[in-house]
Amino acid sequence: MPQINVTIDGKNYRMACAEGEEAHLTALAGGLDARVTEIRRAFGEIGDMRLHVMAALMQADELQEAQGRLAALEQETAALRARVDGADATRAAEEARLAEGLRRCADRIERLAHTISAG
Repeated sequence: MPQINVTIDGKNYRMACAEGEEAHLTALAGGLDARVTEIRRAFGEIGDMRLHVMAALMQADELQEAQGRLAALEQETAALRARVDGADATRAAEEARLAEGLRRCADRIERLAHTISAG
């Protein structure tokens, strides 16, 4: 299992990760480090534990907001799919009605052609 070193708030941490996930974990740690740095600038020295908890809560809040947006988009997608399915059913019914009308026209034309040729 690969191990990488990440730096968060000036402290180095050795982390294990799955094969191929090194860059992803490094990026996540970089994002958390940036968040901690942002909070430290805004609030000054408030203690490492409190600082890290605030950063974690802010990221949890963003995650919850993103999950809410995702759920709303999934509902919208489902509604659009239902509309498309309804439109497809309507189109199929219209095509069937049109085909039946064309069949009746063709039958009538055949009868007229037969009448003309017999007469």
